[in-house]
Amino acid sequence: MERISIFTFVLLIVHTAFAQFDPPAGQAGTKAMYKDSTAFVAWATGCQLKRGYQDISNPSLGYTTSGDSSLVIGKADGMKAVSLGDGGSAIVTFKLPIANATGNDFAVFENGFNATFLELAFVEVSSDGINYFRFPATSNTHDTVQLDNAADMDARRINNLAGKYRASYGTPFDLEELSGISGLDVNRITHVRIVDVVGSILPAYASYDKNGKKINDPWATPFPTGGFDLDAVGIIHQAPPASILEELTSIRCEIFPNPVTSASSIRLELDKTQTITIDVLDLTGRQVAAIATDFQAQLSTTISLENMKLKNGAYVLRVNTAQAVVSKKIVIANE
Repeated sequence: MERISIFTFVLLIVHTAFAQFDPPAGQAGTKAMYKDSTAFVAWATGCQLKRGYQDISNPSLGYTTSGDSSLVIGKADGMKAVSLGDGGSAIVTFKLPIANATGNDFAVFENGFNATFLELAFVEVSSDGINYFRFPATSNTHDTVQLDNAADMDARRINNLAGKYRASYGTPFDLEELSGISGLDVNRITHVRIVDVVGSILPAYASYDKNGKKINDPWATPFPTGGFDLDAVGIIHQAPPASILEELTSIRCEIFPNPVTSASSIRLELDKTQTITIDVLDLTGRQVAAIATDFQAQLSTTISLENMKLKNGAYVLRVNTAQAVVSKKIVIANE
């Protein structure tokens, strides 16, 4: 049996304790979302910038200048982006609000050129464009020695900070984490604000995570391209227009029993006879089963799930009508 020193053993324990989150894009267990994922249903349609300094400790260098707000609009491309600078920010808007549903609800894309050079940003959301609420971020990167602009970082030590993954891979966020906060409607998020993390460990300039720990990332980056580089914001779950919201109240969907077995059924209560389609999605938004297609449903309709053959786990059952979409979380628990 190979022997290791006490020092090496301690290092292994420390490394494991602080590398507690998901790994970089491309590795098993990552939560990174590729820009071409079918889970994305829409992208940002507006962006308002507030530039930060190239180097907050040396304002004479001026503000960042690379890119403009137009580069944030539309689908991520993994290349073109706007540089926010030290402490700079961007407020991103959408044609329709983001909604809180099962799993992650939107993702933020940076244009990092590899998996270890990471420029980070806080993510905040608002349902009125006035009051913003920040996702609780964690950085377990050491804060004793400053990371310079050629430093490597470990994505497994970072959580709820945009920029965790390389270009073309978005960092996802789940609105359920902010559910219940007074002044925030997680079902109709109209604005997302991305705020550059000033990666300095100097108290005068440092940014802090939810635990009051300094967030150490490459700094200083005294260039026109300094700070977080925002590529895009993609929507996974989108709220329907206000007119459709009224229609939703006239559709009631019940699943019994749930967890779902071969004996389960769906019961629908509709305000009128209409054509419906029912399908099942996994938690990334990919369709995995179709239960009913263009089915003529009566005011009260029951549909059996006995032919649905899926692996055990959590899914989203989606009922589609001409006017609305209703989603329900289901759990498959076959014997």
